[in-house]
Amino acid sequence: MKKWVLGVTGGIGAGKSAVTKEFERLGIEVIDADIIARDVVAVGSAALEQIKLHFGETILQHDGTLNRAKLRERIFSNELEKHWLNNLLHPLIRENTLMALSSSQSPYCILAAPLLFENQLQKFCQRTLLVDVPEEIQLIRTIERDQVSEQQVKAIISAQMSRNEKRALADDILDNSNALSQTYTKLKELHEFYLRQAQLVSGD
Repeated sequence: MKKWVLGVTGGIGAGKSAVTKEFERLGIEVIDADIIARDVVAVGSAALEQIKLHFGETILQHDGTLNRAKLRERIFSNELEKHWLNNLLHPLIRENTLMALSSSQSPYCILAAPLLFENQLQKFCQRTLLVDVPEEIQLIRTIERDQVSEQQVKAIISAQMSRNEKRALADDILDNSNALSQTYTKLKELHEFYLRQAQLVSGD
């Protein structure tokens, strides 16, 4: 049976997590690309062993987990190292993501990824949903949540695909700039629509 997949994305501070949690409450399985990316380099994994051999023991924390800050530092200004790491991790992440999607048991499932469009993950989805808020709301929410400077948040936003580009690529846009109760009302309508679409594919 072909699995109907909804890709969900959104910029930092847009409220993607609150939206995917509500979908889960409605019985929809959420496969989170960030969690899969963390799992493939978990302690004891073959990928972590290869990273340790390539970069040396200092790339690990005292407890044996990957020192992500140090790894980012190492690849930030070195294209060859970045390329090596991407070649190692991207096929693993892709394989694990596709496995998780195909084994999902809910009427349709969600692939949640902040970089859905940047990493071309929409090709694994039947439809895409952008959780969207204006940039000023992204700033306020992220500064409050992460206790970081406005400058830091602006740098993160500018490094991501622009809001307008994402809006142009998304099939559906969920405005999350008002009260969550309003977002959830609209989400429920979208959920009913996605259920109907998934039924058409499965032939139920």
